[in-house]
Amino acid sequence: MKAAGSNCCGEPVQPKGGMRGKVALGGAITKLSPMAVKKLLHTRMRVDDLERTVKFYENALGLQVARRHTSPRGAQLAFLCTPNSDEEIEICQLPGSPSVQVQPDLMHLAFEVDDLAVFAAELQRKGFALSDGPTKSGSGSAIAFIDAPEGYEVELIQRGK
Repeated sequence: MKAAGSNCCGEPVQPKGGMRGKVALGGAITKLSPMAVKKLLHTRMRVDDLERTVKFYENALGLQVARRHTSPRGAQLAFLCTPNSDEEIEICQLPGSPSVQVQPDLMHLAFEVDDLAVFAAELQRKGFALSDGPTKSGSGSAIAFIDAPEGYEVELIQRGK
């Protein structure tokens, strides 16, 4: 269970003082309407093999399982937390469902890393290969991709200095 003032991994987070109920758009602070959402909680990805997928995110990216349970519809769920983020990734295996068919370029998760070359070398040491990159962007950032089970794409970003 996460403590107040912490992210889904239980790490302390800095309060967003003065921004509750407001959003910054183009540098301006705008008050949210009562119908606006409050925050992103999680992103769900359906998979064929929950354990294989959880193991990938734990071993390749160092994510942690925050909790697991079975939904009222019988889906096996694992919620993964990411350092320095409140949002979780919900991994869902729904028994009896058709096999997952991930369309190319439909969606991906993106994670920031400190040093892409070091991170890629560590991935390779663990037996994981980049599927694309590293590539320098016009902003000075470097990006690379690795494929998760079922073909979901994971982007790794080293921000430009």
